[in-house]
Amino acid sequence: MTLISIVIALVLEQLHALPVQRAVRDPVKRIAIFLEDKFNDGGRSHGAIAWGLGAALPPALVLLVYALLLHAQPLLAILLGIGVLYLTMGFRQFSHFFTDIHLALGLGEVEQARQLLAQWRGRAGDRLTASEIARLAIEQALLASHRHVFAPLFWFVVLGPAGALLYRLAHSFDELWGGRSEMEFGEFGQFAHQAFALIDWMPLRLTAAAFAVVGDFEDAVHCWRTQADRWPDGGAGILLASGAGALGVRLGMPVHEAMQEPDEVNDRPEMGLGEDADPDLMQSTIGLVWRCLVLGLAVLALVWVSGWAGG
Repeated sequence: MTLISIVIALVLEQLHALPVQRAVRDPVKRIAIFLEDKFNDGGRSHGAIAWGLGAALPPALVLLVYALLLHAQPLLAILLGIGVLYLTMGFRQFSHFFTDIHLALGLGEVEQARQLLAQWRGRAGDRLTASEIARLAIEQALLASHRHVFAPLFWFVVLGPAGALLYRLAHSFDELWGGRSEMEFGEFGQFAHQAFALIDWMPLRLTAAAFAVVGDFEDAVHCWRTQADRWPDGGAGILLASGAGALGVRLGMPVHEAMQEPDEVNDRPEMGLGEDADPDLMQSTIGLVWRCLVLGLAVLALVWVSGWAGG
């Protein structure tokens, strides 16, 4: 049932992309703003209560409904799983940016690629070179494939639709609260950040391992072991180091982003080995992500066949 739900949700998402901003991000943002207004006194404990109401309570209710449907109406349980996956997981939630940037760079339209990347990242990059654009797009694609595909699928396999919903809400509240440092915001977002780090710990490492298995295994493992800790965000560092090693591309490194001084660069550690990023390696990134998905589905299929044969 799990494998069937995943395959159907993936097919539906490819046939009709979800308007994710209107259907998912805006409602979650409104909930976060409401909870912040009601609970934020600058303390961590109130942040934990607000996180529980916004990120933990809805998955708990979905888990209860799903368990009841499994006993009473299994078909409705499958439909619930497909619906939750459609809302929480999907390539089309990020792939259009990557595809359009790849096409623009292939046609030599660097300014168009800059604008598309700025929309995707929410950060200006008026002085980025073509290689830097390709490098940043590959980084974004590796991170997005984990956060929008592989991690929700992992938690769906573990906890059903409640798991996928928990991951998506935890990630959203971490984005909205976890990185804020304003004086008036206080420690309200600390629990959201720590909770997401815990929820993401295992799927993040499984995604990095999958990158290694379907790519250059030796280089991926070497980069993971020697480079991941250099990245400011350790979790992202694991994904970028493994993905870069698997692809044979150099990621990270200084980039000419919009800084205060004309010649100033954003100095970042080097991740990966091999070639500089270019449109060809962007195409290789697409192949890496799809091979990871096929690997995951193949493992689920083997588990299903083994269970069926054993039963």
